[in-house]
Amino acid sequence: METELLQKNFSHIFDTKLITAISEVGILKNFKKDDIIIDINQYLTHIPLLVSGHVKILREDENGYDLLIYFLEVGDTCTMSLSCCAESSKSKIRAIAEKDSSLIMIPVNNMQEWFNTNETWRGFILNTYQKRFSEMLDTIDTLAFLKMDERLLKFLIDKTILHDSKTIFVKHQEIAEDLHTSRVVISRLLKQLENQNKIKLSRNKIEVL
Repeated sequence: METELLQKNFSHIFDTKLITAISEVGILKNFKKDDIIIDINQYLTHIPLLVSGHVKILREDENGYDLLIYFLEVGDTCTMSLSCCAESSKSKIRAIAEKDSSLIMIPVNNMQEWFNTNETWRGFILNTYQKRFSEMLDTIDTLAFLKMDERLLKFLIDKTILHDSKTIFVKHQEIAEDLHTSRVVISRLLKQLENQNKIKLSRNKIEVL
């Protein structure tokens, strides 16, 4: 099964030799929606390759509140977990399943070995760093330059792209946690966006117009 998943999602990235090697050492793990996949201060011995579902990557502030950094989609890995594995340091992020998800966990020793011996793996890792760096810059720009209502609308639009649907099933509290604000603020701004005909609200459901 792991080989089939890898071929389906990574054949355009990895060569056949690498896909075979990953299927031999990788461990397939399944997570339900809202399961914690990686937690803050956890020592990492494996890096994840996402083969189905979506995963959100969060940072925690000094008061214990989470802030959304970026999402992982099928075919992605997490650069922050790569860095922690390479440095044998504790995780600085929390990874949570956005929906039911499956990941192949690769031992850190193989990750380092393949970087030196396999061109397709090395290219994948370098491209991942570049992609995540751009996403983190986008997150910084959003926090620094957008007002909360603009951040909220961007968050909703990003969600529709992620799930390939104009309808999002989410609670106001979940949005508040991801955007590091209160549920009251989110509910007020959602109503404001609805009055501007940018969204349509239903119970635990939002349609982006």
